[in-house]
Amino acid sequence: MALSIELFWISQLAAGWSWVEWFDMGRYLVTGSNRGIGLEYCRQLEARGDEVIAVCRDSSSELQALSVRVESGVELTDSETIAELVRRLAGIRLDGVILNAGMRNPMDLDDLDPVSIRRQFEVNALAPLLLTQALVHQMPRGAKLALMTSRMGSIEDNSSGGSYGYRMSKVALNIAGKSLAIDLAPRGIAVAILHPGLVRTRMINFNPNGISPHQAVEGLLARIDALNIETSGSFWHANGTVLPW
Repeated sequence: MALSIELFWISQLAAGWSWVEWFDMGRYLVTGSNRGIGLEYCRQLEARGDEVIAVCRDSSSELQALSVRVESGVELTDSETIAELVRRLAGIRLDGVILNAGMRNPMDLDDLDPVSIRRQFEVNALAPLLLTQALVHQMPRGAKLALMTSRMGSIEDNSSGGSYGYRMSKVALNIAGKSLAIDLAPRGIAVAILHPGLVRTRMINFNPNGISPHQAVEGLLARIDALNIETSGSFWHANGTVLPW
């Protein structure tokens, strides 16, 4: 009996099945995975038994300490780098894609930096869209796409002004996410547009008023897990609140 079971698994693996597919584990790709929220996504996904592909420009000792697949050296604003990443991941099913990589360079009206504004658009809005286009063919029906945005990309919620490049790039990401939700619905792929809250990370100089990355990601994963086609394209706070556009 034991031999028959062993031969069964050998035959299935030889046919191309993976342990992940048989035990219904998820396989998630996470960008910006070397620190902060991205690193915490990797930790929590790994801890609950999901397979993780961690994508980053430069790895870190904290990321290397995890038992995840690390794809480093990836510059998401470079089309050749994205193409090389897709080649390395050819044939791999992606049940979830979490596009977390981003940058923030605050600036007011008196110190506008057009170069920085363009860079924030490339990193925060254009890169996630292009990576989605490149990876969507590896996402089966029922897969989930999560775009990490910010409440600062809400036009209605803007009561303090400033932060021009960051705000503008996140508004662009939000509208891209809404369009993706419409375009990917026939494929059965749902899209979440997610604000993590004020989180103590390097991006905001570890603001002591923020919540921990662990707490933020717990909420974010709850939103992703609950996501379906009916709720696709919504703009959520990690705590479950639907945010205004």
